[in-house]
Amino acid sequence: MKYLFAAVLALGTVASFSAAEAAGGCGPGWHRGPYGGCQPNRRAVVVRPAPIVVAPAPVVVVRPGRVCPYGTVWRYGRCRAY
Repeated sequence: MKYLFAAVLALGTVASFSAAEAAGGCGPGWHRGPYGGCQPNRRAVVVRPAPIVVAPAPVVVVRPGRVCPYGTVWRYGRCRAY
């Protein structure tokens, strides 16, 4: 009877340990923080490389703008004083 009681006590002690005990008493998905409080486990950060796009640069044709001397503006097809 003594051995039976000891075996039941030992099995009950081993069976009572769970993931909550392993996580510091916070439960599954949680852990102890630096000040003893329970904090949720964060997801793993997956960094994916940026895709490489190989395309020729577009050709941009810009007509040169009119440059008028200081004190004049481009009006009616020529530089005029304002």
